[in-house]
Amino acid sequence: MKSIQSFCLLLAFFLTANMSAQKSEVGNWFLYFGNQKINDRWNFHNEVQYRNFNFAGDLEQLMLRTGIGYNLSENNNNVLLGYAFVHSEPYIPGTDDKLKTDEHRIFEQFITKQQFGRVNIQHRYRFEQRFIEDIFKMRVRYFLSLNIPINKKEMDKNAIYASAYNEIFINTEAEPNFFDRDRIYGGLGYCFNKSLKMEVGVMSQILNNSSRTQFQIMFFNSLPF
Repeated sequence: MKSIQSFCLLLAFFLTANMSAQKSEVGNWFLYFGNQKINDRWNFHNEVQYRNFNFAGDLEQLMLRTGIGYNLSENNNNVLLGYAFVHSEPYIPGTDDKLKTDEHRIFEQFITKQQFGRVNIQHRYRFEQRFIEDIFKMRVRYFLSLNIPINKKEMDKNAIYASAYNEIFINTEAEPNFFDRDRIYGGLGYCFNKSLKMEVGVMSQILNNSSRTQFQIMFFNSLPF
């Protein structure tokens, strides 16, 4: 119970800070990640990301992502083939008008996990084929994350944990640039049990000519079917 109360206080702090930051260039992302086990080898990935320019209501991007994965070894190495639909509404520079675009994305990825004491490490390598209106692009991504339980030795029921990740995006063509973006994140999470957890944090997204801070509220579900 004390762990739940502590996490609720931390969540209230992040929400209060986020709502106070609406006057600045700070956005907010609500994220859901599902990864359901089909059998000992196969899994089903499902994901929703609702991204806003403010705390909520001023849509920046809606992403729906799904895929089928296969475990090369038990729990540690997984390959996945997936599809994503991305609806974006960026502002036209210098105006209050938005430009709406839809993207269809096919991707292949490999995830490998490691554990050193309390430190849980995940590497994700992803290759994307992007169909944006009449434009075709390809991109590679590398994601490195760390989860470290604070009040327990493992990421199990009632554990509060620290979380951090870095993800770099590289285009396969130099036009406009090979470097696409880099995301650096830090946050705190709470495990309701081994399969359900919630996380809040702050992410800085670095682009070629700008950067932007995003608050993130994430929910993870790995319950079996």
